[in-house]
Amino acid sequence: MSKGTLFDKVWNLHTVGTLTSGQTQLFIGLHLIHEVTSPQAFAMLRERELKVLFPERTVATVDHIVPTENQARPFADVLAEEMIVALEDNCKAHDIRFYNVGSGRQGIVHVIAPEQGLTQPGMTIACGDSHTSTHGAFGAIAFGIGTSQVRDILASQTLALSKLKVRKIEVNGTLNPGVYAKDVVLHLIRKLGVNGGVGYAYEYAGSTFEQMSMEERMTVCNMAIEGGARCGYINPDQVTFDYLKGREFAPKGEEWDKAVEWWTSIRSDADAEYDDVVVFDAADIQPTVTWGITPGQGIGINETIPKPEELSDSDRAIAQEAYRYMKLNPGDKIAGTKVDVCFVGSCTNGRISDLREAAKFAKGRQVASGIKAFIVPGSEDVKKQAEAEGLDKVFLEAGFEWRESGCSMCLAMNPDKLQGSQISASSSNRNFKGRQGSSEGRTLLMSPAMVVAAAINGVVSDVRDLL
Repeated sequence: MSKGTLFDKVWNLHTVGTLTSGQTQLFIGLHLIHEVTSPQAFAMLRERELKVLFPERTVATVDHIVPTENQARPFADVLAEEMIVALEDNCKAHDIRFYNVGSGRQGIVHVIAPEQGLTQPGMTIACGDSHTSTHGAFGAIAFGIGTSQVRDILASQTLALSKLKVRKIEVNGTLNPGVYAKDVVLHLIRKLGVNGGVGYAYEYAGSTFEQMSMEERMTVCNMAIEGGARCGYINPDQVTFDYLKGREFAPKGEEWDKAVEWWTSIRSDADAEYDDVVVFDAADIQPTVTWGITPGQGIGINETIPKPEELSDSDRAIAQEAYRYMKLNPGDKIAGTKVDVCFVGSCTNGRISDLREAAKFAKGRQVASGIKAFIVPGSEDVKKQAEAEGLDKVFLEAGFEWRESGCSMCLAMNPDKLQGSQISASSSNRNFKGRQGSSEGRTLLMSPAMVVAAAINGVVSDVRDLL
């Protein structure tokens, strides 16, 4: 087993005990909740007449079900209104901090916690959402959990978990122009497989990640779960500290200096032992697009959709299913594939740096005729900042819709949905069947810059042609 890694250090520091099952009872430092997976958990507490043990360690927001066009209350969707009311009532009853719509701090749970400084190195973090791995970008160990586990944390502030193995994924070199963090993680999932990380925590290391901003690192860790890993993390460094300093919940004064010293000490040791190590070269990564129905079915923009004979036996069956569902033919180029909807947003790529990069390519250009294109900021803070910089005007002048913050079309538990067999160029994280609101809808994952290129040209395009 691994030894001396950040994962090992944080795990050991948060171990309360070992259960008879052999699992670790792990203390959770920060619990994030939203409107979808928490109502049943709170109902379970009421049935047992239990209170939230440490309400100050739980923070709530509403994101999955909020509409992004009109957020006036009550919501037009009766079920969505019921869900937000339930969250409001539960937070009030248990004295839980809640960032509601209109508070100025509402947004996607994995966007708001980092921007408020709630996410910090060395923490254990859990949320009833698959993409909680995002917070590992700060050197935290962050898990997505189910509703019964949400209940457990509310009641005991602990989780029963089996310790993971640790795989070090090293990427070295400088990314070429037009290649982004999203391309890196799609490339890694393609190479290692959607099940390659099962039973592992992923430590992302190497000069490529060291050169990334915090928001780029969050994009990579966000999709660790798509490669099968339970969590993914990057060791904290000066980039991490510079991002956190001055944020509301970050330490202040002398406490800041002590925190930085401790955060530095939990980095993986130079002689740390890993269960597995894989190495990649940044120069080999090009703008990447998914063509199928899993995030692992991705190819470079200049490549063709793989033929069955080019695939392993284990990949062939899912590829045949993908050809049928996506209505794409093996051997065809992915470039030039017609799109109907172009979406920039989500907990993967809805941060201010994502919008800035998208705006660079939208400026002075026009969305192609017949294309529905829209931009959804990841939080109210991101929206405010983007508008202060004039990004909203850039997008509007180019023919994009400018929306309110929320999860939007990433999972379509709101009015933002594909219709029929529409095909979407999306900066989100999952391309599963029906993921974006239609049982026939098709999703192509790509970077925000690539989404804009698709919107401008009306087809999947190489953003490097717009540089």
